[in-house]
Amino acid sequence: MAFDVIIRGGTVVDGTGAAPLKADIGITGERITAIGDIPKSASESTKTIDATGLHISPGFIDVHSHADVALLNDGQHAQGIRQGVTTEIISPDGLSLAPLSAEKYKMYSTYLSGILDVAPDDIDMSSISAARANYHNKTACNVAMFAAHGPIRLETAGMNDVPLTGDLLKATKQLLRESLEQGAVGLSTGLTYFPHAYSDTAEMCELMEVTKEFDLPLSIHLRSHNRDRAFGNGGVPEALEIARRTGSKLHFEHHRTFPKTAGQVAELMEPIDAAKAEGLDITLEAYPYSVGSSYPVAYFPGYFNEGGTEEMLKTLSDKKKRIELISRMGEDNYSTPAGNVWSFIGLEKYKHFEGQQFEDVAEEWGLSVEEMMCRMMVETNFACGMRGAPPANIAKWRQVEADVMELLSRPDYMIGSDSISAGGVPHPRGHGCFARFVGRLRRRHNYPIEQIIQRVTQNPAERFKLTDRGVLAEGKFADLVIFDSETINDRATFDDPIAYAEGVPHVIVNGKLVVENEAVTGVMAGHAIP
Repeated sequence: MAFDVIIRGGTVVDGTGAAPLKADIGITGERITAIGDIPKSASESTKTIDATGLHISPGFIDVHSHADVALLNDGQHAQGIRQGVTTEIISPDGLSLAPLSAEKYKMYSTYLSGILDVAPDDIDMSSISAARANYHNKTACNVAMFAAHGPIRLETAGMNDVPLTGDLLKATKQLLRESLEQGAVGLSTGLTYFPHAYSDTAEMCELMEVTKEFDLPLSIHLRSHNRDRAFGNGGVPEALEIARRTGSKLHFEHHRTFPKTAGQVAELMEPIDAAKAEGLDITLEAYPYSVGSSYPVAYFPGYFNEGGTEEMLKTLSDKKKRIELISRMGEDNYSTPAGNVWSFIGLEKYKHFEGQQFEDVAEEWGLSVEEMMCRMMVETNFACGMRGAPPANIAKWRQVEADVMELLSRPDYMIGSDSISAGGVPHPRGHGCFARFVGRLRRRHNYPIEQIIQRVTQNPAERFKLTDRGVLAEGKFADLVIFDSETINDRATFDDPIAYAEGVPHVIVNGKLVVENEAVTGVMAGHAIP
C-alpha cells in the first residue's frame, strides 16, 4: 500500500485512554490508513518521519478559544499549532462576530475588539456558513465554532434590554436553528456579557429547546450581570435549571477553583455531582492559570451597553453620565478593576501602557482607576483589554494548579485555554496552556499520559461531535501531534507571554505537516469542521 506519510518508531497514545504502544502510522491523503508494523518495503513516496523516542497522539482540541479574529488576521496561528492544538473551537462565552449583518458586524467588532482584537472590516459574517468559509483551508488548524448567543440576539433584537417574546423570540430561535444547521457545534453564552446578559432563564430555556433538537450542548460562562432575572440568582443553579427544564446537554466553561477557593474541589463539584446523579448530562473544562483575562466593558452594568458603541461613547464622554456610570460599577457583583494589567492597547501612542498595572497608568494620568479605564476606552475606541496579575502567594497558585489536575482526573473534564491573543502582553495561556498541562503539570503530578491525552482529544471530539477526530485509528482524519513526553513544556510566562512551547517537533493536520522540526511550515491545511 502506498502512503503519503509514514511515521516510524513512535509510541502511540491513541486518545481512548488505552495504554501507549509502539507502532508505525501510515497516512494517505487526509486519513490514517494504517497503524501497526508497516514493512520497510512499503512505498514511502512522499515523507517519512522518524518518531523514535517520541509519543504520537491525536491533535489536541481547544474547546474554548477566542481566536476568532486572530485566525482571520494570521491563519498560521503558531501560538496554538506549535503546542499541538490542531482544532480550535471558537466563539465561546457567546462572543463572536457571526451571524451579523454588515452594519451590526461593524458595531460589534468594535465592541469586542478588546477581547478579539481589531477585525477585518471587509469580511462576510452574515451567517455561520459565511463565517466558516472565512477559515476553511485558510488556517493551519481546523476551526469549529459555536452559535454564539451575543450576535444571534444582537441581530434580531439589537443592543437593547428587551425580552424576547412573540415574533422576536421566533426570529431568534430561527436564526439559532439556521446556525446549527450550518455547522455550529452548540450554543455558547456568557451571562456576564451583552447583549446576551439581557436574557432571563426562561429565554435561555427557549433557545436550548432548539439546541436540544440537534443533540448539542449549551456551553456556558456563568452569569454575573442581571442576577435578579435568573433562577437561583444565577451562577451554577441557573445553568443546572436550564438543563433540567429542557433535558439538554450542559458544558461548564472554565470551571475551577481560584486563589480564594484553592483546595476546595469537593465544594466546587458538589452541586455538579448532585445534578449528574439526577441524570443531567454535564461536561466541564478548565485551564491551569490562577487569573483570567477580559475587557473593560465587562465591569459596567447593562444599561451602559444599550444602543451599542456610539451611545456608550457618548456616556463615557459626558462627565455627569460618566460619574453615575462609575458609581454603579459594583452593582452586578463583578470583580473590581484595580490590580489588573493592560494586555492590549490598540492605539499606537499608548502602546507603552501594555504590561502596566491599572494603578500605575491612573497615577500617571492623575485619575482614579475607574476614570482612567473610561478614558482608555474612549481614546482606543474600545480596543483595549486586560488580564489579572498573578498572585504573590505561590502556594495558592500551585494549589490551583493541583486542583485543576484533580479535576482532570474526572472523565467529564477537558481543556479550554480561554486564549485571548490581542496585544503585546497577553495572558500566557494562549501560548502555553496545552503544553503546560501535557508537559509541566503532568510530570509534576505524575499524571498518566494516556489519561491527559484522552481529555484533550476524545472527550472534546465526542462532546462537540467532531466527526472522525479525537482518536488515532484507521479511517480517522490524520490530525496528529508528535512530541517528546519528557521535554514538552510551556515557555510563556506573565512577563514574557509571547513565547512558543517546546518539545513538539511535528504537527500534522488533515495529513499535512503544519509544524516540522518545531517550526511552522506555512501550510494552511485546516478545515472548517465538524
